[in-house]
Amino acid sequence: MPRERGEKVVATNRKARHDYTIEDSYEAGMVLSGTEVKSLRAGRASLVDGYAFIEGGEIWLDAVHIPEYVGGTWTNHPPRRKRKLLLHKQEIVKISHKTKEGGYTLIPLQIYFKDGRAKVELAVAKGKKEYDKRQALRERQDKREADRAISGRKNLGD
Repeated sequence: MPRERGEKVVATNRKARHDYTIEDSYEAGMVLSGTEVKSLRAGRASLVDGYAFIEGGEIWLDAVHIPEYVGGTWTNHPPRRKRKLLLHKQEIVKISHKTKEGGYTLIPLQIYFKDGRAKVELAVAKGKKEYDKRQALRERQDKREADRAISGRKNLGD
C-alpha cells in the first residue's frame, strides 16, 4: 500500500503544447535510481530538451535533466542520462507504428508522482509550423479579449 495518495506534479513541459500538436498521450512509469527519486521529490527537474525513442522494443527517455541530489554522495546519478520507461507491450507497438508513420515524435509533457510512484506523461506529437503557432496565439488572444468584453458587460449590469 503506497504511503502517499493523489498526484503531485514535479515538472511540466509548457512549450510542448505550443510547439507540437498532441495526438495521443500515455502514462508511463520510470526506472529511477534512489538519488533521482529524492531529487524529484524535492521538485527539481526540467523537461525542456527531453524526448523519448523506441529501441529494441523498449521506450527510453533521454535529455531530461534531473539534477544531482544535494544530500547525495558518490552514489549520485548523472543529471542527463537515458531512463527506461515502463509501458505495456501493446502500447509500445501502437506508439511505434505511429512514430514510424512519419512526422511524429515522442515528447514528455510532465513528470509527477501518482500514489508515491514516479510517472511521466508521454505524448505522440507532430511538430507545428511557424504559421500554425502564430495562428494559435492569435486565436487565444482573440478569445481572451472576447471574454474580457463579456465580463466587462456583466460588471456594468447589462
